[in-house]
Amino acid sequence: MCTLKESNSKYKFKAKKSLGQNFIFDSNITEKIVRSAGDLRKYDVLEIGPGHGILTRSILESGARRVVVIEKDSRFLKVLEKLKGDYPERLFIINDDILSFEIAPFLRRPIKVISNLPYNIGTQILINFLNTKTWPPFWESLTLMFQNEVANRIVAQPRSKVYGRLSILSQLKSNTKIMFKVPATAFNPSPKVESAVVRFLALSEPKYKTNQRQLEALVKLAFNKRRKMLRHTLRNVDINIISTLEKIDIDPRSRPEELSLEKFCKLANILKL
Repeated sequence: MCTLKESNSKYKFKAKKSLGQNFIFDSNITEKIVRSAGDLRKYDVLEIGPGHGILTRSILESGARRVVVIEKDSRFLKVLEKLKGDYPERLFIINDDILSFEIAPFLRRPIKVISNLPYNIGTQILINFLNTKTWPPFWESLTLMFQNEVANRIVAQPRSKVYGRLSILSQLKSNTKIMFKVPATAFNPSPKVESAVVRFLALSEPKYKTNQRQLEALVKLAFNKRRKMLRHTLRNVDINIISTLEKIDIDPRSRPEELSLEKFCKLANILKL
């Protein structure tokens, strides 16, 4: 088995800040991440940004049917190919950018996603998974590592200071749960903040019927001015905004963090943004 220190020594890897790289070197944590995703034996598993392949090996050792990794940084291809030598029929390596690459055709259902996401694009990757063209999506669950602050936003409830756009988009289509926190010392280089592993279980259909485009536009507009009352924030959208809000039992003096997911969906179905 190639440890992180051995890998760094042999291939002289250095984390690239521009790619949001923070490598896990504790196999106890990677094994815990894998256990959080449940039984993998009948699943294809997608991993984004495998780097040295420490988490990849844990996924393979769990008995996953097949593991597809997509790595943008070509420096890691040699070490990943070496790992593939141990699992020639079960590891498939793609050297590309997950933000511009259509990954679904390379996976066979059922599918789970397990990743220590690059910090700088983790939120965008999540939104892309939540905004697949069809629903239910090609994936059954996501088990993803984020900065702790992002994880808290994902699971936040109304009236929380961190409740916002990411909370609503995540909870509309999935059941979310923080599985455990990961200390900064588990990474190399050590980030300045703790991280957390979040699991998303895809729902068969969104919790509430709503126009997705309208909802996203509404949430973005509302939370860009989260300290303002909705009657002020939305008055340029609807000249009768006070009566519109009252029709669906929303206090016009409410601020966006006070509205439930259901109320946001109802409002998105009425307004024209």
